[in-house]
Amino acid sequence: MSAGIPHRQLSTTVLVIGTGGSGLRAAIEVAEQGIDVLAVGKRPRDDAHTALAAGGINAALGTMDADDSWQQHAADTIKESYFLANPHTVEIVAQGAERGIRDLERYGMEFAREADGRISQRFFGAHKYRRTAFAGDYTGLEIQRTLVRRTGQLGIPIIDSLYVTRILVRDNVVFGAYGFDLRDGTRYLIHADAVILAAGGHNRIWRRTSSRRDENTGDSFRLAVDAGARLRDPELVQFHPSGIIEPENAAGTLISEAARGEGGILRNALGERFMAKYDPERLELSTRDRVALAAYTEIKAGRGTEKGGVWLDVSHLPRETIMTRLPRVYQTMLEVQMLDITTDPIEVAPTAHYSMGGVWVRPDDHGTDVGGLYAIGEASSGLHGANRLGGNSLIELLVFGRIVGRAAVAHSAGLDAQRRSPEAVAQARAEIDELLAADGRENVRALQRSIRDTMTEHAGVVRDEPGLKTGLAELDHIEARMRDVGIHPDIAGFQDLAHAFDLKASALSARATLEAALERRESRGCHNRADHPELDPVLRVNLVWSPATGVVREEIPPVPAEIAALIQEVSTEGKLVE
Repeated sequence: MSAGIPHRQLSTTVLVIGTGGSGLRAAIEVAEQGIDVLAVGKRPRDDAHTALAAGGINAALGTMDADDSWQQHAADTIKESYFLANPHTVEIVAQGAERGIRDLERYGMEFAREADGRISQRFFGAHKYRRTAFAGDYTGLEIQRTLVRRTGQLGIPIIDSLYVTRILVRDNVVFGAYGFDLRDGTRYLIHADAVILAAGGHNRIWRRTSSRRDENTGDSFRLAVDAGARLRDPELVQFHPSGIIEPENAAGTLISEAARGEGGILRNALGERFMAKYDPERLELSTRDRVALAAYTEIKAGRGTEKGGVWLDVSHLPRETIMTRLPRVYQTMLEVQMLDITTDPIEVAPTAHYSMGGVWVRPDDHGTDVGGLYAIGEASSGLHGANRLGGNSLIELLVFGRIVGRAAVAHSAGLDAQRRSPEAVAQARAEIDELLAADGRENVRALQRSIRDTMTEHAGVVRDEPGLKTGLAELDHIEARMRDVGIHPDIAGFQDLAHAFDLKASALSARATLEAALERRESRGCHNRADHPELDPVLRVNLVWSPATGVVREEIPPVPAEIAALIQEVSTEGKLVE
């Protein structure tokens, strides 16, 4: 270890990186089997990104519509993915969804219920039936609280302030991870038989995003790729239609789609209800990708507000409706802008919201190309394709958290010995040492801003070849500047060092996204190419990226006949489509 720097060495059977819903569910599964597990994260477990999910969680329980089935859930998911979802992954989630809900009930979660005690379910997104269970408008928060409570009951150790900088690998098999404490810089060498990567996606690399500061910067992508894994479909990023524009520290904060669902109207700077041009039947109840594209088009055409947005107006609704049906929107806007939405419209713009691609994993156990390394949640790929079915992200956490927890335990049980590499540890240690010694002129925060500016300008809602190539050229320049950064830990902690690793992750994620977006010469779901406006059947493939190979096309398995027969246009009358 580096002289004078405190260090700790820990050992566990399974290490979980990330303490959101997917990470905690995996840790719970390991612990319930009586196996040692350690969960680490770079932010407080109570404040994980999962807590922001509001809409609900899907499972074909049939409590409201008896004709619903896991097969129909699978069919709706595949159709909404624009046929880029892996059918086997979809089947696993749809079949395991009810078990996921029952697990939450077993842990003590309170769902909204009907008068007779049935779990209440509602329409959400392009579902044929009512299959979205919920807890008010804070479903994700309640799930996170429930999982945190269960980890406490099981005595699972959690370190909330540990930033993992490298997954340790020998002969393409993991043996642990290396990192540092964000408060005092203490180094951690953690030996583990299996590592579960649950550190989120990469939507923070855009200027306006629903993610909070310092989360979803692409950590999972960098850690996986540096360990020898690959990424799949990094270009497929969902843009939410309505993120606020200001203040700067809150830009991208979401205005719930319930605002449109309750009758909110979108207008451009000219006062025109512009959705009439883009989806005259559904208007504001159109799909997320279509509403985001419409708002983007209005802004680009010069019909946006001075600050680059459009107006979302609910002020025509009865005050009682707003206070009872949109209380969080009302409170949020009062807090961040002192804006009363009962009298004034909200200025919004499309916002990077969800990474539908991620680390390449096998459908059955979410294992990667590296032995003993698994990825789950928004860090992984395979379920969502080119458009995420509303309510699927939360159930994915429960289903694959359970599966991957078991897979990690099985991997450990199958090892003859844990083979370690002093060279890999030395490399991880030196990486931090070199950054701490860096005294260059470039500021890591400024470089992060440059990446976000580049991605927003050239890889936003609508893309084209000249813009993507310009983005790659700008990224080359940013990466050259990254070699001259200065890192300055101070009495407040080691956040500057963390920002440097965030920057590395953002740059890698941006390159993967730009190169894959350049290769996908079509418009499909969330991915819009102005120079290729039509869907191309030849590109009904996944795009797999690594630094060594660039972008490679991967065929998608055929949809099973019983699922294909159920794929159909779903009525959206009276529903808020996601």
